[in-house]
Parts: sequence; C-alpha cells; structure tokens
Amino acid sequence: MILLKSPREIDLLRVANRIAAEALAELGKLIEPGISTAELDRFAEDFLRKRGAKPAFKGYNDYPSTICASINEGVVHGIPSARRLQQGDIVSIDIGTVYAGYHGDAAVTLGVGKISPEAKRLLEVTREALTLAIAKARVGFRVSDISHAIQQHVEAQGMSVVRAFVGHGIGKSLHEEPQIPNFGPPGKGPLLQPGMVLAIEPMVNMGTWEIVILEDKWTAITKDRSLSAHFEHTVAITEEGTEVLTSLDGQ
Repeated sequence: MILLKSPREIDLLRVANRIAAEALAELGKLIEPGISTAELDRFAEDFLRKRGAKPAFKGYNDYPSTICASINEGVVHGIPSARRLQQGDIVSIDIGTVYAGYHGDAAVTLGVGKISPEAKRLLEVTREALTLAIAKARVGFRVSDISHAIQQHVEAQGMSVVRAFVGHGIGKSLHEEPQIPNFGPPGKGPLLQPGMVLAIEPMVNMGTWEIVILEDKWTAITKDRSLSAHFEHTVAITEEGTEVLTSLDGQ
C-alpha cells in the first residue's frame, strides 16, 4: 500500500532529508586520496547525531555502518573499512537518516582527485538520468515513466542500468511502496499523486547491468568489474509540483 504523506509529515521528511544532503556535502569536502571509508563513516555518524538525527542504515537488517561507500566497480552497499581512497577512484556514498521518526535518503558519486574522462562521463550520465527521472515525478505520470526516463537516457549513452536494486517510497519506514525500478516501459504502475514521497536512485554501470554480491553479503559489484555510479534524491510530489527534499539549492 502506498502511504500518502500529510503536509506535517512532509515537513518532517524535509528536515530528515536536508540533514542527509548536508551530510553528503560535508563528506564531499573530505574525499581526497588517503582518507579511509571508515573515517568517512565515523564523520557521518557524528554529523548526524549533532544535527539531532540518527543513522537509518546502521542496524538495518544488521548493516554495520552509517554510510554505504562503494568504490569503482562497487555498485551499492559497500561497507566502510580501512581501505583508503586513491587518486583516480570514484566513490559512491549513500546515507540514510532518521529525524523525529521520519527518514531521509540520498546518494552521490564523487571523484577522488583527477578522474579519467570515462569515469567523468559515467558520473555525468548518471546525474543526468536522475534529473530526467525527477522531471517525470509529477502528478499525472506513472511510476514506470520515471523508470523509463532513466533507462532510455543511460542506454542511449552505451551504458547499462542495474536491475537488482530499485528506488522506493519513503516515510516512517526507510523502504515503502512503490518500488521504482531504473528500467521498464512508460505508462505502467501506480499513478503519481500528491503526498507521495519517493527516493529515486539510478545505478549505472559502464559495462554489463549484472552484479554480484561479495562474501560480506552486502557489497554489490559489477559482474564485469566495470565502473559504477549511483545518485539518489528524495522527492515530494505536491499539487504545486515536485520538491527535491535532498537538494541544498532547491533544484
């Protein structure tokens, strides 16, 4: 069942998601060659707690950390560790928050120092796919219009969309209905209505869409070890339009 949010609930979701966005912005300032993903994780948890929020991921299905940090061929759910970032890496940081019982969720992929033109293009295409998807997250469209916008753009650039993981509704629970795949035909699925709050998250691979899960039972990497990128915004659908709750500039 899709749970429509009241204006009061959207106010609380706005705070939870702004904290997530601010945390990602601060983490971005720390990313440089030599820093470990465990150090980023400690910073993130401290930042959230100082802002009156809690980590949403830590303890979720026994996940051990505040952020997911997925490097290079890492798609999602990379567990922070002592591994240090190197010049030319790309790293996807996914963060979830809980504020007053409501959840925030956002992700970004960043380059470590100077990255290759291919990696830069991957980040651009994934970011563009998210922008195009958000343009379809409006009253009157359907869930699969979001999905189709992502797939169409990504595949036109010779890249692939991950199929094993999806976007989702969000509210008092981190994952709510509807699921939002990053692929599929347009015009299918639930009709988008005011009060829906959605986490839209294209995951894009340079090579195959197939992934494998590592022995830690969390870390997902590309099957062909090609680079992967992940961007995520949480949006609220209203009568007036679509508000990107995880944007610091309102866009």
